[in-house]
Amino acid sequence: MVYNDALAARRDAREAGLPYPKAAELSAAMTAAKKTPERAWLGEVSAVVLQQSLRDLETAYRNFFDGLAGKRPRMGPPRFKSRKDNRQSVRFTANARWSITPGGKLSLPKIGEVKVKWSRRLPSVPSTVTVVKDATGRFFCSFVVETGDVPDPPGTAAEVGIDLGLEHFAVLSDGRKITSPRFLRRAHKKLRKAQKDLSRKQKGSANRGKARLKVARAHAQVADARREFHHHLSTTLVRDNQALYVEDLCVKGLARTRLATSVHDAGWSAFTAMLEYKAARYGRTFARVDRRFPSSHICSGCGRRDGPKPLHVRAWVCGGCGAGHDRDVNAARNILDQGRRITT
Repeated sequence: MVYNDALAARRDAREAGLPYPKAAELSAAMTAAKKTPERAWLGEVSAVVLQQSLRDLETAYRNFFDGLAGKRPRMGPPRFKSRKDNRQSVRFTANARWSITPGGKLSLPKIGEVKVKWSRRLPSVPSTVTVVKDATGRFFCSFVVETGDVPDPPGTAAEVGIDLGLEHFAVLSDGRKITSPRFLRRAHKKLRKAQKDLSRKQKGSANRGKARLKVARAHAQVADARREFHHHLSTTLVRDNQALYVEDLCVKGLARTRLATSVHDAGWSAFTAMLEYKAARYGRTFARVDRRFPSSHICSGCGRRDGPKPLHVRAWVCGGCGAGHDRDVNAARNILDQGRRITT
């Protein structure tokens, strides 16, 4: 509500041709709103949380204007938040006087002590905690902590080119093929049934709310399984290779074709993002090969370019050297060679 009120104030000022209200003015207006009957409930929430909403709006505007100036990828202007959003979050900074009790509970201002199921020990005293509620009603706590240098994995001279696909999630330049788990396809029947049950429920009813939760939980199970698969595979590849090269696929374009469901199910963008940040963390080399590079047209043995081939052609023989190639393995080897060129 604070975010929306501040956004409305700035939009009204723009339409009236007036300067944008400054953060101090918005903060004063929020404090005054607490004393009105319509916004009295804001007093039940920590003031730090309300201030964070104003800072989030400042960040959204800064990113928008930086995009217009070419300092970052372009993005749209801030939009109003809906009370019907299924994902909600709240952030407490150090001056909110939150704490972790000796018994391992999370003590939050004006909320009280909350029992936490810890996934790991915190390496240092946290400065900020963000509590997130997802669409399934699950709550997660994310802490900002200081950590020391991350120990590098054992040294290796191995390099790998990665060709991403649908039949096989990834084909490596050493010939290994990683089968695509197809989590969404496997859960299709369950998701379809849950979605049908939801569509039959009357809008606004309690039963519709329960049916919506079932759909959300089914999708969350798929997303969690996919994310775990991506983490395991990306960690393994980064640990075992000093350099990793992957093709920069046009996921948005592929998602507009008849293969859209399979493309979204694979989650290539999330996987390559994991490879990139893990490679940077552990001092590995990572590079994206331009999507226009004809990795499937070139013989990885002699370099002859035999031209494009239909998708149903999974193996071919080079017309120059006579070498037989698996289409995907050959593409991965070409990606490896091209990656070495652009990083040297």
